[in-house]
Amino acid sequence: MTDHRLRINEIFFSIQGESTWAGRPCAFVRLTGCDLRCSWCDTEHAFHEGRTMAVEEVAAQLLGYGCDLAEVTGGEPLLQPGVYPLIARLLEAGTTVLVETSGASDVSRLDPRAIKVMDLKCPGSGESARNLWSNLEHLTPRDEVKFVIADRADYEWACAVVRRHNLAPRVNALLMSCVFGRLEPALLAGWILADRLPVRMQLQMHKHIWAPDARGV
Repeated sequence: MTDHRLRINEIFFSIQGESTWAGRPCAFVRLTGCDLRCSWCDTEHAFHEGRTMAVEEVAAQLLGYGCDLAEVTGGEPLLQPGVYPLIARLLEAGTTVLVETSGASDVSRLDPRAIKVMDLKCPGSGESARNLWSNLEHLTPRDEVKFVIADRADYEWACAVVRRHNLAPRVNALLMSCVFGRLEPALLAGWILADRLPVRMQLQMHKHIWAPDARGV
């Protein structure tokens, strides 16, 4: 394991702002690098900024927070091979591990004990053509699928994907969130209620606790 190294953008301890784990204290590691350029991206600093660290060093820092929940995110964390031994090390320590990944990266290698939070890219992101639809075959009842909604067209697209792939009974939760500052939450809430959708709306809690552009939270 000590031979594996990762390019790390930041490691921090905060309140989980998204998913069904929202509100829980969580240890985060954000890996450097992403092969997508979503129009609404809020972590462009993770495209290039970072430092190289050994996997065991990263694991030790995360475990040092004394928290039983950790999230591996990016950028896109699955672009770095060293992410797999990191996840294994955290799981071996008894940590619940969330992996925030786009729908464009192959999830087939992920340890099934890790919880995938898969962000399927809607058309408003400019990257929906990059979704790797075979990823849906690797979803489990413990995983979650997220749609970031910029407008009504994105919402209709997400609804069609949920129906076409019968996602609701296949995963732990379907998540919908607004592009922060672009779509009014009340609009998305109204659409969800009108359609009786089996989804969980989320508001990126961390952006309401701290400044929307704050890092390390």
